[in-house]
Amino acid sequence: MAEKKQSFLGGAAILAGGAAVVKLIGAAYKIPLNNILGEVGKTYFNTAYEIYNVLLTISTAGLPLAISRLTSQARARGRENEKRKIFRVAIWLFFAMGLVGSVFMFFGSERLAAFQNNSMAARPIRALSPAVFCVCLLACMRGYTQGQGNMTPTAASQILEALCKVCLGLPLAWYVLEKLNMPLEAGAAGAILGVTAGTVLSMFFMAFYLFRHQDTMKSSDVPPGSGYLISRILAIGVPITLSNSAMSVITVMDTKIVLGRLQNGLGLSQLEAAALKGQYNYAMDMVNMVVAFAYPVTISLLPAASAALARKDHKQADDIISSAFRVVALLSFPAGVGLCVLSTPIMRLILPARPQAALAAGPHLRVLAFSCILIFLMVLTNAILQTYGKEIIPIFTVIAGGLVKITMNYILVGNPLISIHGAPISTLCCYGTIVALNFIFVWKYSPKKPRYIALFAKPVLASAMMGVAAWAAYGLTARVFSHGGEISFSQNALATLIGIGAGVLVYGVLIIALGILRADDVRSISHGEKIIRILRLK
Repeated sequence: MAEKKQSFLGGAAILAGGAAVVKLIGAAYKIPLNNILGEVGKTYFNTAYEIYNVLLTISTAGLPLAISRLTSQARARGRENEKRKIFRVAIWLFFAMGLVGSVFMFFGSERLAAFQNNSMAARPIRALSPAVFCVCLLACMRGYTQGQGNMTPTAASQILEALCKVCLGLPLAWYVLEKLNMPLEAGAAGAILGVTAGTVLSMFFMAFYLFRHQDTMKSSDVPPGSGYLISRILAIGVPITLSNSAMSVITVMDTKIVLGRLQNGLGLSQLEAAALKGQYNYAMDMVNMVVAFAYPVTISLLPAASAALARKDHKQADDIISSAFRVVALLSFPAGVGLCVLSTPIMRLILPARPQAALAAGPHLRVLAFSCILIFLMVLTNAILQTYGKEIIPIFTVIAGGLVKITMNYILVGNPLISIHGAPISTLCCYGTIVALNFIFVWKYSPKKPRYIALFAKPVLASAMMGVAAWAAYGLTARVFSHGGEISFSQNALATLIGIGAGVLVYGVLIIALGILRADDVRSISHGEKIIRILRLK
């Protein structure tokens, strides 16, 4: 493969740009889909996706990162033959895992749905099962290209995957429900077929890319045996997989407990419980759309920092990690504060066809907004610990947080005075536990101790001032438009956009005025030097 060198921040910028496009496309998919399916159909969709996500995480969470790390290390040492053999060995490993996962999901769909206390989700689960096989091969190919410092194919394939969901899944869900008058579970299955088709198309794109960019660089190194390479992939990947899949498994158990407690603890029907869970899912969708921007930073962090450590360049590794902290702080704090102060207006904006559900989801989002910040920090600190070879620690911190989440959900959701409002509270406490533990271990094992207060003080201050500006701008505009009466959808939409615009403007000024953004943070990205000159960064 013709190598294209990209710095950590350059790679992160490419993936972040790709993630921005993917999230915009995803919004064009999820927002109309939520309005089409409603709360109940949304729960069917999410139940299937959570099952898929467990198998997906087990197959792809840690092993592609292991391939990325081993590839970047071999590349840093000039061992081209070893780099190519890593990929050849890994692709067969992923082929086997993907096949097993797809077969299990397809033939076990009814039992999996029943386990989740949501029997109507069986059809969506079957519709999603082929995606497990395709996404396994896709993850292997992405890990290989990322390990060579080239993030462009990953970003392009993600955009292609997202486009397919919109162009196929959304029309299919609408047609099944509106034209064929089929039940909600069939509509959810139609929407999920778009996800499956997207993974298939994206897989073929990555295969074509690798075929067109075959690596022909000569090298005299003798690669290790296949057995040794598999053992290295598993040794690095399995602990990461366990830490990441632990959260996916906990999410499945969480859904089972929430739906179970609503039905058994409060005496609701399966349909009523699904409707309440769907309102919570609406709010969680907003959080998930935002936190997707954490992953480009960490995906680019791991190979870049690993390569620096392989060269014994601890200073560069520390600089990369410090930049990652600053970038995550710049993204996460304003995102969380913005979602909090404009929670109900945002939900009303994105759910025009479900106004009552939007009002019910607003309080969920207000709490989950702070979870958004914590998820950013969890993803980053997990990656830092993995970079320093402490892959086992995130397993235990995630399990600790998961136990908090499950216990609190069982207690709170089963309380008739709290009900479904216990779900976002338990989610917040879960991620708070994980981040607190991760911070302790990152400080313990980092050669250069991170100064958390110095890293986060200015972003917190700027985000708080941004939040006040957004809240005030929305409130003032809403009063002017409504003349003290009930605000309409169009009035709320315009007031919300004005509030967001005011917040963005204030925050943009503050990150420059307070010196939060540094020249080193943008120098490596496209047109970085020009940005430094325009903003007069130091």
